[in-house]
Amino acid sequence: MCETDEQQQGEDPFVSYVLPELEVLARVAFSITRNTADAEDLVQETLLCAYRAIDRFDGAHPRAWLFTIMRNAEAKRHRRRRPQLLRDPDQAGRMEAADPRGGVASPEGVVVGAEFDAVVAQCLASLPERHRQVVELVDIDGLSYAEAAEAIGVPVGTVMSRLHRARTRIRQRLTAAGLAPKRSMQ
Repeated sequence: MCETDEQQQGEDPFVSYVLPELEVLARVAFSITRNTADAEDLVQETLLCAYRAIDRFDGAHPRAWLFTIMRNAEAKRHRRRRPQLLRDPDQAGRMEAADPRGGVASPEGVVVGAEFDAVVAQCLASLPERHRQVVELVDIDGLSYAEAAEAIGVPVGTVMSRLHRARTRIRQRLTAAGLAPKRSMQ
């Protein structure tokens, strides 16, 4: 169905193309900014720009189009933003810790699970920003390599390379902590 058919039927292209992507935009924005308030501002700026440009959008690949808008909006925000001296880096950790877990686990499972989660969180936090960002986009947020590449403005091969290096580091830390099986050489 082309855009003119949708407009004739009364359907708003903003509602059709942009609103279904809100959840993904929010996750990617948080992954980029690492701050809830900044992520909300980035999503709002992205939506505003998309609303203003929806009449020029051809309807093909709305997620990629929105990621491009978001990347450009973040670059613009970053250029004009003053340094945040009082930013709380532990805020994201507290938000994740507040999420309740469903189900009942054995005491051993709780201890091993908590230890595993702590090692993974520590390792993720110790990764260089560019590697951590790719892990969050692909492994946590579930974006494809192409979508992650579009979101951060790098080639797909770079996403794959960074993801491989990050996963290797995480696997090594888990193995060293005794929480992952050692790989056998075949």
